[in-house]
Amino acid sequence: MRTLTLPTMASVLALSVASGAAFAQSADDIVFPIGEDPRFNWESLDRFQEMDLSGEEVTVLGPWLGPDRDLVNSVLAVFEEATGADVVFAGSDSMEQQIVIDFQAGSPPNVTVFPQPGLAADLAAQGALSPLGDEMQEWVLENYAAGSSWVDLGTYPDENGDPQFFGFFYKVDLKSIVWYSPENLEDAGYDVPTTMEDLIAVSEDIAANGETPWCIGIASGDATGWPAPDWVEDIMLRTQPPEVYDAWTTNEIPFDDPRVVNAIEIFGSFAKNPDWVDGGVAAVGAIDFRDSPRGLFEVPPGCYFHRQASFITSFFPEGTELGVDADFFYFPPFEAEDLGNPVLGAGTLWAISNDSPGARALIDFLTTPLAAELWMAQSGHLSPHLGVNLDAYANDTLRRQGEILLAATTFRFDGSDLMPGAIGAGAFWTAMVDYVSGEEAADAAAGVQRAWQSLQ
Repeated sequence: MRTLTLPTMASVLALSVASGAAFAQSADDIVFPIGEDPRFNWESLDRFQEMDLSGEEVTVLGPWLGPDRDLVNSVLAVFEEATGADVVFAGSDSMEQQIVIDFQAGSPPNVTVFPQPGLAADLAAQGALSPLGDEMQEWVLENYAAGSSWVDLGTYPDENGDPQFFGFFYKVDLKSIVWYSPENLEDAGYDVPTTMEDLIAVSEDIAANGETPWCIGIASGDATGWPAPDWVEDIMLRTQPPEVYDAWTTNEIPFDDPRVVNAIEIFGSFAKNPDWVDGGVAAVGAIDFRDSPRGLFEVPPGCYFHRQASFITSFFPEGTELGVDADFFYFPPFEAEDLGNPVLGAGTLWAISNDSPGARALIDFLTTPLAAELWMAQSGHLSPHLGVNLDAYANDTLRRQGEILLAATTFRFDGSDLMPGAIGAGAFWTAMVDYVSGEEAADAAAGVQRAWQSLQ
């Protein structure tokens, strides 16, 4: 298997042919010898070993470079070995622009991996993607936790305006988690909360005892403000049905709708309470998000809780042992709202952008437990696949995050990523900075709505 980073997929193919390496196989990418590791569902590979795709090249464009590229290669190499197909993976850190160029040039890859659903929806509406079909849609409904959510996220109008299932999600990221120090929480006599009501109550108790419950920082250079929308999105999913969340992300309901303002104000009940935030309210907008969890590790604790996605562990102090020095729990729902177990996150969806038998077979391969387990066992891959072996996860932290996904009744993509860039990566961020700096929630929301209307 060859991995290339080149200007266009047409260039990829031209170079492959010119170099005489168009159908080269590489067993070196196979990390786990086929059939040997008992953690994996090797039997799910059987039907692919019965295929003969020898001589067929499958081109894939995706966002992964560096270590992540090696990880996806390790999965694709097993598909190659089983079927005889040759997969050419091209990684790009600007694939959103690249796929548009390739489509306009008439040379799209067979399969495109989208980091966000919005671009996939745009290309589907232009006739650039091929529907995956009703059978695949039914498979997702039956085999993914919160399956209807994943179908919704991968369904877009085609060029005729008819909704079709285009996108299969493979590799998911989790945001709905709260980090804490087990030792600090236990020493202080507090329990891990399982409902939002409990979380609020324990925060009140911590503050009443003269300590600080939360570390929150939303500074991030030119991207300052972005962590706050994650809070608001998580709260929207815990106070409103997913249909309302969806309508909010498309502006079918205005940004200054009372239901949205309510979610912002609930975020403010954490972030704008001077007794609840390490460093006081002024610190929320001033502290870089990478530095914001540091209070968890101070003696005495600067804070007890920090809500942030799974990636934040990269910024924990060197030597932090997960599960010992730091642990996490699911950002809980409001028991009184009865909205199940909603989960906020992100993920990559795979779509067919140049149909072929090999492309169809590859997408089908990604539905197997094995395809998920091969990446799970290495690093950074979470799956909502109900059939995976949880023991295949590389460590206990990833396994428990995977269990949160499997327990989800609703999954929704990061809402700001679904909004137009000028809103989700602009006006929304700015409004949250203004809000934590003293502006009223209704005024901050109204400003975002005006920005959205200006786009029309």
